[in-house]
Amino acid sequence: VQLQASGGGSVQPGGSMRLSCAASGFTLDYYNIGWFRQAPGKEREEISCISNRGRNTYYAHSVKDRFTISRDNAKNTVYLQMNGLKPEDTAVYYCARASRAFVSSNRCPPGDMNYWGKGTLVTVSS
Repeated sequence: VQLQASGGGSVQPGGSMRLSCAASGFTLDYYNIGWFRQAPGKEREEISCISNRGRNTYYAHSVKDRFTISRDNAKNTVYLQMNGLKPEDTAVYYCARASRAFVSSNRCPPGDMNYWGKGTLVTVSS
């Protein structure tokens, strides 16, 4: 099982960026996949989750209405489209997979995720 996050970089406030999480070694559609971020000096937080079979999504209040999570099972990839970026969105972003398939929740608690991709740094600055 592998997850690889990519797409980070630097952007000005108000800009957009799309992160990708390429998955391999398992059937993507069976598992909840989450996006997390960790800013300097802060704990890692769940910002978005897409449930197995893509039926439901979750967004943290801080990103709701600005970020959109989606999955493309044919490409084995989960995306995070980020619009209206703010300096406080600056962080290392990670994707992760739930430890169990077909969970009924639309959440991705960090303690329930057993495979993590390497992070990708997003910097929002003028």
